[in-house]
Amino acid sequence: MSEIRTEAVPLVDGSDLRLTVAEPEGPPRGGIVVLHEARGVTDAVRRLVEGIAGDGWLVVAPHLYHRDGADELDGADEQVADQVARLDGEQVMADTDTAFGWLADHEVASDRMGVIGFDLGGSVALLVAARRTLGAAVTVAGGGIDEPVGPLPALVSAAPGLTCPWLGIYGDRDDEAGLARLLDAARRSEVATDLVTYPGAGHRFDDDPATAADAWQRMLNWFDSHLR
Repeated sequence: MSEIRTEAVPLVDGSDLRLTVAEPEGPPRGGIVVLHEARGVTDAVRRLVEGIAGDGWLVVAPHLYHRDGADELDGADEQVADQVARLDGEQVMADTDTAFGWLADHEVASDRMGVIGFDLGGSVALLVAARRTLGAAVTVAGGGIDEPVGPLPALVSAAPGLTCPWLGIYGDRDDEAGLARLLDAARRSEVATDLVTYPGAGHRFDDDPATAADAWQRMLNWFDSHLR
């Protein structure tokens, strides 16, 4: 198992961005930025960071709530919604840029950098892939398809601007018509796109180990195929 640690990077606004980091045992194949869910850097996010590093990637997860001194939220859904609403879109992009800069400082080229996010992070991952130059992106159950989430624009408005191959992974409890609109918008970007839904799966895919394993392998295959 890859070791996981947390580093702090000073920012120009005077705050310190915390980064959860894991390195592979051998030379990295490339670098992956992991964007956390609405509840922050949870144990599930840490397991994801460790697992991707175990597949040979250098992995970094920025703590997007660091300006409020929060890493993981364990309160009610209302608290989580309030925290998301306090996010600033430009600050989120700046924090993500810092994570990509950390990878660059570790000699990872931009075309060998990928991004994956879950829930809130899944929405941010698509927006990053539409605004920045990188190698590949994966969104897992990202909300805000037709309507903005907090400070983030609707995904259907951003998807035509995708600059790199993008994979969407969703449960079939998500809005089928909205997902069709999202895929259509992504295809207008003229980069490689795919969207997979799993019958009976919820947002976390943890109620069926076979579904979770298949989604995990699809994610790894996407990065394998496009980060070369």
